[in-house]
Amino acid sequence: MTDISNSPVTEHDSQLGDYFALLKPRVMSLVVFTALVGLLAAPVPVNPVIAFASILFVAIGAGASGALNMWWDADIDAVMKRTRNRPIPSGRVQPGEALALGVALSGLSVMMLTLSANLLAGAMLLFTILFYAVFYSMWLKRRTPQNIVIGGAAGAFPPVIGWIIATGSFSVEAWLMFALIFIWTPPHFWALALFMRSDYDDAGVPMLTVTHGRPATRRHILGYTILLTVLAVGTAFTAIGGPIYLITALVLNTLFLIGAVRIWRRDEDDSEADNFAVERKFFRLSLWFLFLHFGAILAEAALRPWGLGGWS
Repeated sequence: MTDISNSPVTEHDSQLGDYFALLKPRVMSLVVFTALVGLLAAPVPVNPVIAFASILFVAIGAGASGALNMWWDADIDAVMKRTRNRPIPSGRVQPGEALALGVALSGLSVMMLTLSANLLAGAMLLFTILFYAVFYSMWLKRRTPQNIVIGGAAGAFPPVIGWIIATGSFSVEAWLMFALIFIWTPPHFWALALFMRSDYDDAGVPMLTVTHGRPATRRHILGYTILLTVLAVGTAFTAIGGPIYLITALVLNTLFLIGAVRIWRRDEDDSEADNFAVERKFFRLSLWFLFLHFGAILAEAALRPWGLGGWS
């Protein structure tokens, strides 16, 4: 992390919304949803009050990770067009305030999740926060083009935590949900990097588009999408799958695979506008991809007590 004290930012009075923005609410919403699906898909019922409290503390932990990430990445956020208006580079929140908020919320969330659920859930939340804030943000992101591949594990842990809240243990099903997010993350972010490459160039972040170029990135997107298709469709035939999930997976993965092939077939001689249109469409589809897969898992879990979910 470099000093941004001399960056050309304007000082503002901090507002509550600025501190909330530090928590990355969009990312937090995905964390909450996937953690809730992991909890509800588990075969052990959870008291609604305990479930609500536990998911709340997972959300706070996710927000803590976001604040720590914004504190550490404030220097590169100030350079990138996509992030230069975030609270720290814009001068609305001081770096020390973001650090203090992230540390405080980390401790609070881990302690309270341990008390409301179980020790293993609290330990997994702590590991997830450290993985994202330290292993990914402070080490991987600026050192290797595999940053988003390995670092993507941080965003894949929430359904595992949700499952542990309910059962107090790990399972194959929990790791299948982890794998869905883990394999989905690289093509999702590489598609973004294809039409935001100048941002990563300017910030000196070794994203695959910067270190290996656009053709290599397109090949990687296709490769990961094929792997994701096999995993996603195969999950339909496990304990968390069923007919609803299978139909959802077949439709979404067909569309996703078509989009990846179109990206892979793009020629560097094509106009930049044409390339961006294909890449943006794939990126937008990727946003729905994860939500709808986990929504289908949730639907199967909701119907299972009535003898309608799954293959039974």
